[in-house]
Amino acid sequence: MPVTPSDILAPSTELDRLFAAGVEEQRQAGYADTLREILQQPQTWRDTATLLAAPAVAAALAQVLISHPEHIVLTGSGSSVHAGECLAAVLQATLRIPCRAIPAGDLLTHLRGTLAPGRGLIVSIARSGDSPESAAVVDSILATAPACTHLIVTCNANGRLATRYRDEPRVRMLLLDARTNDRSLVMTSSFTNMLLAGGALTQGDAGAYAASTQLAADAAQRVFDRHADALAMIARQPFANAVYLASGAGLGAARESALKMLEMSGGAVATMAETFLGLRHGPMSALNRPSLVVAFLSAQASVRDYEYDLLRELERKQLGLARVIVGENIPAGVVGAGDLAIDLPGLDALEETQRHMIDVVVGQLLAFFRCLHLGQKPDAPSAGVLTRVVEHFAIHPAGDAR
Repeated sequence: MPVTPSDILAPSTELDRLFAAGVEEQRQAGYADTLREILQQPQTWRDTATLLAAPAVAAALAQVLISHPEHIVLTGSGSSVHAGECLAAVLQATLRIPCRAIPAGDLLTHLRGTLAPGRGLIVSIARSGDSPESAAVVDSILATAPACTHLIVTCNANGRLATRYRDEPRVRMLLLDARTNDRSLVMTSSFTNMLLAGGALTQGDAGAYAASTQLAADAAQRVFDRHADALAMIARQPFANAVYLASGAGLGAARESALKMLEMSGGAVATMAETFLGLRHGPMSALNRPSLVVAFLSAQASVRDYEYDLLRELERKQLGLARVIVGENIPAGVVGAGDLAIDLPGLDALEETQRHMIDVVVGQLLAFFRCLHLGQKPDAPSAGVLTRVVEHFAIHPAGDAR
């Protein structure tokens, strides 16, 4: 369905202009689904938190940890594995067991070399659950690693992952609301809602998690209400590439945001994601050309000190055409004349995974506005190159891949 003003209130000149278009005009412009799916996130997060607090769902999530797994693997393809990257360090710190995000393709081709031995929990994250490698990986691990249990987090009740394992006792399912099964090619609300669901594995108090989710939803709405126009202006700047910076688990959010810009620009904008400290070790050379720098600041003060140092260095060296800095209480000394500071009160108090959801929302809006500026269609960028679900490809017999 197209976005209309009555669906989502967003007092932004840019968004108002898009809303004002008729149904057919929205579809012809190719943004009806993507804009709705980006802007529905605050409400869908509240609904997902309510789902997670339901006794049956909370019990099922507790059950996957009751066997005391020795390690956790978060897997998926494309955006889905970036959700795993946002979750892995957070789960490891909370549960005190090794946690890794591993692309499904790596597990498919190099299972023995990537899956640790022992009693593992495999968390498969997938919007549609129909990518060829998704079920192939679960099948392979069920066959070769019987000590592992599985949790599938998906948005599609009719997908292969949601239907194939209904009678398999080692597999549990967390099915999100159908609205999160984005119709657009790019993943937006599906990504953040699956990230929110995965974060519930660290929570003993579903009510507190729901309250924190409400604060995250409010923060995302502030991005839409107060910063969308400025993000649209930044997206029209003449940058050739975009570099996304984060620290720790935030690198998953940086990678997802970089992917959104790459996808929605149809490859016209070269993108890279890097840590603040890693940028100095070669990747900073990418900023020699007209570049957008997007910086997702850490909630930890000791980490932010390193991040501020890097931002000041970029300013001193006059690297980057413009910068978007996302955080709370951002000091004026790290914001240049042409930069955009998205300063969000309460951001540092959010659960870490929820903070990364806000970072990704900023990345989504930037990519969306850039796509429109380039005359492309956000609902289906890179027509003829990408498809919403990866096309079928042959699954070959496993060898002795290490």
